[in-house]
Amino acid sequence: MKLTQNLSKDEKKMIRKMFWRSATMYISVNPITMGGGGFCYSMIPFIHHFYKNKEDRKLALERHTAYFSTTIPFASFVMGIAGSMEKENSEKPNFDPKSINAIKLSLMGPLAGIGDSLFWGVWRVVCAGLAIGLANAGNFLAPLIFLLAFNIPNYLIRYYGAFLGYSLGSKYIEKMYSEGIIAVLTKAASILGLIMVGAMAVQMVKFKTVLAFHMHGKEIMNVQNVLDSIFVGIIPLLITFLCFYLLKKKVNVIAIIFGIMVLGVLLSVLGIV
Repeated sequence: MKLTQNLSKDEKKMIRKMFWRSATMYISVNPITMGGGGFCYSMIPFIHHFYKNKEDRKLALERHTAYFSTTIPFASFVMGIAGSMEKENSEKPNFDPKSINAIKLSLMGPLAGIGDSLFWGVWRVVCAGLAIGLANAGNFLAPLIFLLAFNIPNYLIRYYGAFLGYSLGSKYIEKMYSEGIIAVLTKAASILGLIMVGAMAVQMVKFKTVLAFHMHGKEIMNVQNVLDSIFVGIIPLLITFLCFYLLKKKVNVIAIIFGIMVLGVLLSVLGIV
């Protein structure tokens, strides 16, 4: 196939190892890195092959434990691109390793949007509808048909996506780097990543107070309305900035999470939220 004809035997072997490891991406999940640990585990074949120096391997492993979350069928495509960029980084002293995570961050959001809609929103429902129809007709193979119908496209996209990502990366990254495009792309990817983080903060950080002041039985001020008139989502934004500040001050992440939980319970008991 065209995806593999220009790859060496060792590269094909690494990509296949990465493909099998990619199934573990969400085995260990935490709020800080999500699938970062699984992503790093999947990248180990590339890291061990391209880097012979222990310190270089350490830096690469640290790089790939960063936050990563996208739909599993498309994750191997990003891993393939990251693998090809690690190859370039190991061969070129002027390669910017920060561009690797920038590209990963810029891809994971759009691919997650497409993948979640396609696989979970559409294809899963189609497969379930087919299996339910067969089950109602008394076909005992209905569960097996569901699993096969849903997972065969999943594994095919993961497998060939890994080769596609690596092939595209190795083919175009060197050209982009020599023409200075990679610097522009890294900057754009970083901006897109910040936009994605901002969107996630708006969607995931919630605060709505029920606090209101009354006089003679009439409400004279609703605190939430006042806050919204100043800036919609101002408290979630301030909470996000506070967490970011605490992280920069090296405050333990677990301490921040428990602190937020305690604060939430306290505000709820006091009738503020």
